Amino acid sequence: MTQSERFVKAENVQVEDLGGGVKRQILGYNHEIMVVKVWFEKGAEGYRHQHPHSQSTYVESGVFDVFINGEVQRLKAGDGFYIPPEELHGAVCIEAGVLIDTFSPVREDFL
Repeated sequence: MTQSERFVKAENVQVEDLGGGVKRQILGYNHEIMVVKVWFEKGAEGYRHQHPHSQSTYVESGVFDVFINGEVQRLKAGDGFYIPPEELHGAVCIEAGVLIDTFSPVREDFL
């Protein structure tokens, strides 16, 4: 397993266009943890899915309707949420914004 550089400058890291108004940038990782910045255009959706990773997310900007395990909450800049492994979750962007996702262990499927 590789790891990111100790210091990661956003200007030097590729931004991946996922389509549908969503882009992501991996900001740091090793085998135990990964931090990812995700941009959403208004109306873009992080489709409902699940994975074996723990996830904690900080809403850097914008407004999102976040679905976790059957419950929906509207979250805005400064809010956050936690998703245990294997829980169904997703988000709809109400006002364009950015989420900062932290995963444990690393999302190898993102590398």
